[in-house]
Amino acid sequence: MELSGLWRLQQFEVGQVRPLEVAAAWLDDRFWITAKVPGDVHSALIERELIENPYFGHNDAKSRWIEQKEWWYRHSFHYSLGNANAEKEKHELTFEGLDTFATIYVNGKEIGTTSNMLMAHTFDVTRVIQDGKNSIAVKFDPLYLHNKDKELFQWSSYTKERPWLRKAAMNFGWDWGPRMVTVGIWGKVFIERYRRAKLDSVFARTRAIRDTQAEVQVDVDVTTLRKGVQKSCDIRLVDAAGQVVASAQGDVQASESFTLQVADPQLWWTHDLGKPYLYELEVVLYADGEQVDAYRKPFGIRTIELQVKDAEGQNAFAFVLNGVKLFAKGTNWIPADHFIGSIPDQRYRDLIDLSVSSNQNMLRVWAGGIYEKDVFYEECDKRGVLVWQDFAFANALFPDFNRDFMENVRSEVIYNIKRLRNYTSLALWCGNNEIDWLYDMKSAGGDINCPFYGEIIYHELIPDALEELDDSRAYWPSSPFGGNDANDPDVGDRHNWQVWHGSVYPRQFGDVPLLDYSIQGVTFKNYKKDFTLFSSEFGMHASANRYTLEKNIPNGQFYWNSVEMAYRNKDTNHQKGILLMEGYTGIPTNIEEYMNFSMLTQAEGLKYGIEHYRRNKHRTSGSLIWQLNDSWPGTSWSLIDYELLPKASFYYATKFYHPLLLSIDHEPGQDLNVWAVNDTLATLQGQVHVTVYNFAGEIVFTHAFDAAVEANSAIQLGSLPEASVLNGASAEEVVVRVHTTDWAAPDNLHYLRDQKDLQFPATSLSVNVDAESQAVQITANGAHARMVKLDLPQGNIRFSDNFFDLRAGEQVTVQISDPAGDKVDLSRLSVSAMNV
Repeated sequence: MELSGLWRLQQFEVGQVRPLEVAAAWLDDRFWITAKVPGDVHSALIERELIENPYFGHNDAKSRWIEQKEWWYRHSFHYSLGNANAEKEKHELTFEGLDTFATIYVNGKEIGTTSNMLMAHTFDVTRVIQDGKNSIAVKFDPLYLHNKDKELFQWSSYTKERPWLRKAAMNFGWDWGPRMVTVGIWGKVFIERYRRAKLDSVFARTRAIRDTQAEVQVDVDVTTLRKGVQKSCDIRLVDAAGQVVASAQGDVQASESFTLQVADPQLWWTHDLGKPYLYELEVVLYADGEQVDAYRKPFGIRTIELQVKDAEGQNAFAFVLNGVKLFAKGTNWIPADHFIGSIPDQRYRDLIDLSVSSNQNMLRVWAGGIYEKDVFYEECDKRGVLVWQDFAFANALFPDFNRDFMENVRSEVIYNIKRLRNYTSLALWCGNNEIDWLYDMKSAGGDINCPFYGEIIYHELIPDALEELDDSRAYWPSSPFGGNDANDPDVGDRHNWQVWHGSVYPRQFGDVPLLDYSIQGVTFKNYKKDFTLFSSEFGMHASANRYTLEKNIPNGQFYWNSVEMAYRNKDTNHQKGILLMEGYTGIPTNIEEYMNFSMLTQAEGLKYGIEHYRRNKHRTSGSLIWQLNDSWPGTSWSLIDYELLPKASFYYATKFYHPLLLSIDHEPGQDLNVWAVNDTLATLQGQVHVTVYNFAGEIVFTHAFDAAVEANSAIQLGSLPEASVLNGASAEEVVVRVHTTDWAAPDNLHYLRDQKDLQFPATSLSVNVDAESQAVQITANGAHARMVKLDLPQGNIRFSDNFFDLRAGEQVTVQISDPAGDKVDLSRLSVSAMNV
């Protein structure tokens, strides 16, 4: 019985009321406001117009008082016990998310407390639930009551108060979002009734795939509620057509293991390699011959390994899916909103749909948020997207010497392993974000001089729990991790923050960290120096789209360098973005140039780096951009802004993450090296053409390479001297197109000089809008058009392409759609280009 929906909500000063009075079953709460569950206090107050939207302007500062209050939720419901006493039924109340320090009362009786946002909490309410009307009250303490007397560690990024709190770290602010300390019931609430026995957990995984057969192991853990009960279970694997393809039966005591032999299995693949096929696993529990519990969930047959040594014994960091070594193409995922409890399921589906449409095959759930909601993993399972899962420890020291804290963490770890281990998409467990790496750098730099508090969590507690509870996928202690310096390019994974943050490399353990805030220090050209095994974090800022910014900035403040624009950027040292643009586009002089320059720099910079990584796929096995999404309407590293409007880099990603990539490796004055990358399992054969156009659209040079590209490989097709391809033209006035008609690789455009040095003539665009077919036809008249941009003042709409270049005379048709299926109003559509 789900108890979600509308509850009652009220605030009090700490100590203002006696808890047992407010929790009493008879309390008249009709004068309290209503609040949605799942949800949070902020969202309830916004909906009732009791606070202004914290995302607008500086309004977040106006809502800081919320974290200082005591908050109460109440709910009344009718419940039928039936013949529960005769059957000796057990009744359990579960909260899937309580944020964070809560005391729970049922019918005025205190049944327990919680101190962890990051896990569910279940209470036996058999002794207090009544036949008929019942009430639940939940009291939330302000956080300061529980950490005001706690030790402040030498290091905890962004705030000193969070290490003792098992709560989403980003609530306290990060370098891409504001402080927004939430409180409330953020997960579903439900009551379950059991008799005789119940399924405690089910764990299914693929043990082996051999020729035409797969072996699936299913572990069943059962709790017995009455002595002397005879228990058995039936296990079935059902295909998409509803046919049982494998089954097993047997008696169970506390724990039993069953093996299913599946003939001619259909395997689960990432969407770029095949179909993410899902069976349904059914486990039915019987007690004394009567069905008393059941488990039904999708299940994909697949094997996943983390390869840390290649066939030659050299270091590697590669995911191997069903025996196929992958190049992981993806991004880092942060919570889809600061108000985590109020995120609609559809927002998850939209974001994962966007990631798939940009050819991503992996998402990393970052450690400073939450273990994501089930809908996230369900969508990744369905859509064929692998998940790298961090445990929720980010950028701080944690009190691993404190017994109570460690027991809290242990419960969190065990709960989330059991909850997530059956998801087919889950590829890797990772202990923390950047803690091992930053502890060494901060120690070497003299910022801290204390033990590595928290080390036991990532190097003992978590791996011990995984050894017992999930032997089906790899564990990695931290990200980055490995080598002589946790960020060593020759061992493990790496975070490349030379670009943007100006980190100076190489370094080794104990070296004082250095930052180079200069054009050369932060430039994306540094990506080409990086021969990492796996790049799991890297990126650079770009503006949000115009609609997103204008919607959230007060009148008169939407201009370049305004205080409100600066407030959108939570990163340290805003000069980094200026330096990056100064080196590539030049410094913007107005808001339009800022939006265009920052977006173009991010897009071209990521293209530059990822094409380099993919050309080196014999060594580098993945790139996860920081970051996919935003949790509020700010300026950040995201590819998609808060209003679910993709930036230029997103549309570039559809091409630089395409399974078939043609690219040119070139620096000014040097040869043009032409490459083909094939991430598919088929061999490619044909011709690849290099055509050079001047900005008037005239062909300056052309050449064809014969190409044979093996499956899952990268190959250099040949080299062309820069002088030859220019054929007397100016490097500042041409564009190089690499293309083929023999396989489905997208065309790739390459400029021989940086944007600020290119000499684009003024051009014009012909735009023909067909509102009925929701299509826009665009033609470049007279001259090459740089970064053609379609803009509509509406959130979460889709363009089949955007932020693209058009050669002189070239014409494209862009389809526009609303993911909800509604017709898009095109009357306010604007189309521009940087040189129009």
